[in-house]
Amino acid sequence: MPRQFTKDPDEVLDYTVDWGTNVLATGETISTSTWTVPSGITKDSDTKTNTTTVIWLSGGTAGSDYNLANKIVTSASRTFERTITVGVRQK
Repeated sequence: MPRQFTKDPDEVLDYTVDWGTNVLATGETISTSTWTVPSGITKDSDTKTNTTTVIWLSGGTAGSDYNLANKIVTSASRTFERTITVGVRQK
């Protein structure tokens, strides 16, 4: 089940996926991270560490839910993908 978050259309917020817990093997790190973002919400930037990925989002239409996919490739050449859902709600 995707992780779910909520933001206001006027907020600019960061969302983190922690791959170190229950995904990466000991000593394994994230080599690349790619986000797939649907139209209607804006990816301002994204970063990664050895064990986490972060995306900064702005905008979105109040009442809409957006599914964002994060695909990583690890130092062991394994590929994983997780989806987060961001619901945009007027606060």
